[in-house]
Amino acid sequence: MGNSTKAQDWPNLNKYRKANAILAETETSENRIVFMGDSITEFWSTVHPEFFAGKPYINRGISGQTSPQMLLRFRADVIALKPKIVVILAGVNDIAGNTGPATLEMITNNIFSMIDLAKAHNIKVILCSVLPASDFPWKPHQEPADKIIALNALLTDYADANAIPFVDYHTAMADNRKGLPLAYSNDGVHPNQAGYEVMAPLLETAIQFTLAKR
Repeated sequence: MGNSTKAQDWPNLNKYRKANAILAETETSENRIVFMGDSITEFWSTVHPEFFAGKPYINRGISGQTSPQMLLRFRADVIALKPKIVVILAGVNDIAGNTGPATLEMITNNIFSMIDLAKAHNIKVILCSVLPASDFPWKPHQEPADKIIALNALLTDYADANAIPFVDYHTAMADNRKGLPLAYSNDGVHPNQAGYEVMAPLLETAIQFTLAKR
């Protein structure tokens, strides 16, 4: 095992530490919303910044992350910021095996634990489906399409059973190969501007619905 900084900060708590400290000190009466996720969340701010402009939306996506890494940083990057809502989008990097092999149960355990933590702190949850992908450029030939569909089915069932708003990006974006078409993505995994433009209204509807709910 090398002595790298990455190994010492596996969940990458350092990435948002300074920004979190400033936000934690900022009293807010606005409807602060934190976005917890991986590259698909992180890159949203750069590829389609209009979605975040002028809104109390806080992006806490970290490229490449898996659900166990997000769970470890959930207190620091979500709960400490006292948001009204957390938007959770996780699981595709687990399926890719970014931090080792992961079963669907391991992935849902981590996602459901994040939801339990949010609820314990009176933070409303919006759960998102994993986006379609028929292959991973960085880890090819894993045939992830059906695993993603199976994971999304488990997430949908859980959201239904627990009255959690569920944003189904998958149905809106998948092509006939159960992948992400070039119209919405340059690499088959990460949305481009057009991809985020499909996602934005779906999520915004869920946000407005959740804010309106008492």
